[in-house]
Amino acid sequence: MSGHRTTSEAHPGPDTATDVVRWAVFSCVLVPLVLLWYGASLAGATGTALGLAAVTAACRVLLRRSERGTARLLDEEEAPHRGHRHRAVAGAHRGGRHAGGSTPVD
Repeated sequence: MSGHRTTSEAHPGPDTATDVVRWAVFSCVLVPLVLLWYGASLAGATGTALGLAAVTAACRVLLRRSERGTARLLDEEEAPHRGHRHRAVAGAHRGGRHAGGSTPVD
């Protein structure tokens, strides 16, 4: 189909980390209210809210760090190669013998 566009061409991908954090914040409010509705103590509901808030904050930090790492990797993949001496794979060696090979010793 000549007129068909993929979703990645039409607009950038959705910010899924933000969506996850929004739902987590929503649950930080909803869960204690439900606990109170069903007769849990105020202290228990408050403790639950604080625990969920702490987990949400930690997950948000980890998601943002992951996004930055992914963006950095994508930038490195798109960067042009610098001349013929650039090695594509870390630790790649040209021929020759090297000590400590992986051959078994009797």
